[in-house]
This record gives sequence, C-alpha cells and structure tokens, in this order.
Amino acid sequence: MATKQDGATRIADNKKAAYNYFFEERFEAGMVLEGWEVKALREGKVQLTDGYVVIRNGELFIIGCQINPLRTASTHVNPDSIRNRKLLMHKEQIRRLIGKVEQKGYTLVPINLHWKGGRVKCEIALAKGKAEHDKRDTIKDREGKREVERAMKSRHR
Repeated sequence: MATKQDGATRIADNKKAAYNYFFEERFEAGMVLEGWEVKALREGKVQLTDGYVVIRNGELFIIGCQINPLRTASTHVNPDSIRNRKLLMHKEQIRRLIGKVEQKGYTLVPINLHWKGGRVKCEIALAKGKAEHDKRDTIKDREGKREVERAMKSRHR
C-alpha cells in the first residue's frame, strides 16, 4: 500500500534496481495513464521490478511496469496490464538523457511511483549496472548493518 514520505505518497518502489545498479542522476517524470490504471494505483496494484525506460523518437516510455486491473473494472474497457506507458519530461531533459544513455553501460531505470499534487509521478534514474562483486559488497554491507542493529537492540535490554 502507499506510504507517506518526503511530502509525496509513495505507491511502489523498485527495490531490485538499487541492488542491480549504481544511480548517477535522478529525474521525476509524469505518466500518461488511463482511468482504470489510476484506480488500480490507488489500491497499490502495481509492480515495477521488471520495468525499464526506453527513448523512442525523442519520447520516454516505461516498459514492463505491470498495473493489474481491479476486479471491479468497467466492462466496456479492455485493460492491458503490461502496456507501454509514456513518460512526460521537458525536451531539454530528454535530449540530455539521450546523450548520456548512448554512453556505454548507462540505462534508465524506474525507481518508484508516487503521488504529487494529485498526479502520478515516476522517479527514474540514469544508472550504470553493477558488477557481480559490487552486488556481493551490497549484500555484505546490508548484513553488517543488520548485525550491528541486533547487537545494539540486545544491549539495550
């Protein structure tokens, strides 16, 4: 379900992205959605894990973001849960992104979806893929933090 954080209500996070990529820069983009998709987002029926962003003809599209329709969806609408959705950004920002994405190893990854001013926004990141040893370091750091927290918690008892 949605959580309140930094003045915006989060809908969904892509936790796998932080594990697989180093984030260089973050951007916020609007999303072009249909009515049933907005209702499904309010219920938290979205999955970002397999999503990625591509640039086609100077426009951004999010691919692989799955928004599952509600059972109470209208009968005259045919919902497509994995359709490509357009992202909205300024042309200057998109031009800058095109130049950076063409560099070797860079890609655009959706990080989260959130509400901002009654509209759905997608936070995307210019990211560089992690090598296998970097992923192991991430796991080691996470485990170390857990052990320290456990030790502190048991010490305060």
